[in-house]
Amino acid sequence: MNKSLKWAWTCVGLLAVMMILAACGATSATQVPAANSEESATRTITHLKGDSKIPMKPQRVVALSAAYIDHLLTIGEKPVGVNNEERYGADYLPYLADQLQGVATVGSAEAPNLEAIVQLNPDVILIESRTAESMYDQLSKIAPTIVLGNEWEEYDENPDFWTEDLLKIAEMYDKTELAQTKIDELKKETEAVKTLVEKSEHRKLAYIRVRQKLFQIYPQNGHPTNALLYHDLGFEPSSITPKEQREDLSLEGVADLDANQLILEVDPNGADFLQAAEQSSLWSKVPAVQQKQVYQTDSFWLFKGWGVIGRTQILEDVRKLVE
Repeated sequence: MNKSLKWAWTCVGLLAVMMILAACGATSATQVPAANSEESATRTITHLKGDSKIPMKPQRVVALSAAYIDHLLTIGEKPVGVNNEERYGADYLPYLADQLQGVATVGSAEAPNLEAIVQLNPDVILIESRTAESMYDQLSKIAPTIVLGNEWEEYDENPDFWTEDLLKIAEMYDKTELAQTKIDELKKETEAVKTLVEKSEHRKLAYIRVRQKLFQIYPQNGHPTNALLYHDLGFEPSSITPKEQREDLSLEGVADLDANQLILEVDPNGADFLQAAEQSSLWSKVPAVQQKQVYQTDSFWLFKGWGVIGRTQILEDVRKLVE
């Protein structure tokens, strides 16, 4: 073979190698963006423990708070695991149960079952600040853990504080507009019920929890249900309704109740105490009792006040009271 022909074949060989390498490079280049695809992309969420990277579209969320369960369902997202409530048979909260069928329970919010959570292979875990005090390090080793909730004493000046966590959860899904729409719809319904309350003759309210051996009267501030009743709906507090903190109320103290609207939230173990109290002459002196304006809730108002679904149900109950 003469030198010219050999050189020609060499050039052809080099060209072929270069084409193969170029093809491999092109293939690699087309594969690199896969790491940035919608399925593997992440977003950063800022929360009470700092910043956490979570999937752009979380698919397997464990929620360790009744409020956060309500928030997820409000924006059309179903968790894969939720905390149970010991006082209701270690199961779902009844008012959310029909939307949680098939969802795993993973222990209480205060003491979650870590093994059960691991088995769910979550991509995000939602917890309250009080849970974070003892469980954050362990949970964050399982999956990115978002810590929500603010200190109680900060709530008094902002009756809409409960919406902050709903909007933060909605941010995880790019659904803040939907969440805000739900909040706005709820506000319109709240205003409509407030109009009925303002026209009612039974506006002086006492909101009382019946426990196993005592009453507790709930204050005007400090909890979203209280804020809903006294701030958003315009009920007048009774003369012994505290402003900031709930207080124990003895049976003798009931005689000082001047409320003409009495709402009772009865614990599962409080029914006997209430029955005994109702036989007392002191009970019959309460204006709300005399006017037959005593309403016993389904014992979930303290949970319902934290979310759109729950608050909507409270509004339905209040509407029946004042119409």
